[in-house]
Amino acid sequence: MNNKSSYKTSQKELVLDYFEKKPKEHATAKLIYGDLKKKGVKIGLTTVYRHLEKMTEEGILVKSIVDENTPACYEYTGHHTHESCYHCKCMKCGKLIHLHCHEITSLEDHIYESHQFRVDSGRTVFFGLCNECQKGVSQ
Repeated sequence: MNNKSSYKTSQKELVLDYFEKKPKEHATAKLIYGDLKKKGVKIGLTTVYRHLEKMTEEGILVKSIVDENTPACYEYTGHHTHESCYHCKCMKCGKLIHLHCHEITSLEDHIYESHQFRVDSGRTVFFGLCNECQKGVSQ
C-alpha cells in the first residue's frame, strides 16, 4: 500500500470519527474542518467535502440542504436506515433547528399515502420565528 492511499484513508477515518463521537448532531464541512484544524489535523476543506460526499453516497451520512444561503449539513447514521430530519429556520436571526419528530413523520406518511407524493425530509424547511425572536413580537 502506498502512503498516498493510507493518508486518504486516515483522513476519512478522522471525519468518520468526528461523527461517531457526536451521534445525532449535524455538522457542516466548515465546522468539521475547523474542529479538525484546532486539533492539529492536516486536512484541506476540499478533502473534508470529498469524504462527506463519499460517506453520503455510502449511506453513512445524510446530507440536508436547507436553502441556497445555508451550507449543507450532514448527520451520521452509520449504515442504518435514518430517521427523517426536518428543519425550522428563523426568518429573523437565521437560527436553524433540526427536528426529529414523529408527528411530522406521520404527516409525511399521509402525504405519500393520500397524495402519492414522497417528501424529501432533508430538504423540508419550516420558516418562522424562533422562541428568542418571538419575544416582543405581537401575534
